[in-house]
Amino acid sequence: MRSMSCLFGAVFLCASFTAHTVAAQDGAQTLGIAAFFTNDGIGDGLGRWPSKDKNDRWRSAGVGVSVFRGDGWSGALPTQPFDIVEYRFRAEVLAPDNLVNPPASDRLYAGSWYIGAHTHLDWRGYEVTAGADLVVTGEQSGIRRFHRSIYKALSMSQVNVEDHQIDDGIYFHGTVELANPVMLDGGELRPFIEVQGGVETLVRAGFDLTVGGLGQGGLRAREPVTGQRIAAISGHGDDGWSFLFGADLAYVERSIFLPDNRGYNLENARHRIRAGVNYGFGSSNLFYGLTYMSKEFAAQSEGQLVGGLSVMRRF
Repeated sequence: MRSMSCLFGAVFLCASFTAHTVAAQDGAQTLGIAAFFTNDGIGDGLGRWPSKDKNDRWRSAGVGVSVFRGDGWSGALPTQPFDIVEYRFRAEVLAPDNLVNPPASDRLYAGSWYIGAHTHLDWRGYEVTAGADLVVTGEQSGIRRFHRSIYKALSMSQVNVEDHQIDDGIYFHGTVELANPVMLDGGELRPFIEVQGGVETLVRAGFDLTVGGLGQGGLRAREPVTGQRIAAISGHGDDGWSFLFGADLAYVERSIFLPDNRGYNLENARHRIRAGVNYGFGSSNLFYGLTYMSKEFAAQSEGQLVGGLSVMRRF
């Protein structure tokens, strides 16, 4: 987890530099910046520490920053694409259960960078998010070497996965989500469907339930790994609490992280169940949540809990 905290700093600097460059070119303004961090160590890993051999496993860690830009925020989604654009920068580590001596049947180590742009809009009453990321995977990402050097400096377990990782690759990964929010007394129910293609090809359906007024009149965006809906642009006067719950089911056709030519039997059906709490004060917003993620391949012994943290600031 400490190594990913350092990596978060690199992602944040990259996002800040790119946002500054974009600002000089598109004439729009920054409406919000959301930083997020996911890690199994702040999920079910709390029960495994201080094990020195099992500090990371499976959907191990992710960090990222999203910069939201547009001409302004009126309290509702625009009807034209690209009026609001999310510039997304993130890194993710997928890992076997044991980094020192990974079993041949466990998943391959995978370090990946994602850099992309996604638009958020209202289409005939439906909330639409659509965009694409450029994904760089494998040893060329430099994430394994970074991971190993940080663990070595902290006298933690070895990262002995040179011969147990996915191949280098560069991919385009597209995502489209369509949601139909229903306002409730004191909250919102938001059924959605999602299609992804690229590093993983899947179709997903589910719902998100928000209890509390925090977030109404603002914009939330989905964190890709856990599915948590985090604050992206806050409404004016957005203070107080809200509680978020959700679940979804996906059919996964293929995954470059679990290649069948390496003998992996993909679990085609995946489900996630999540809950979180959100606190807003002034122009800032804090979030913590837990997500249960089911098995992704047949040899995975069990599902896992992944924790998520997010910080957002409105501009």
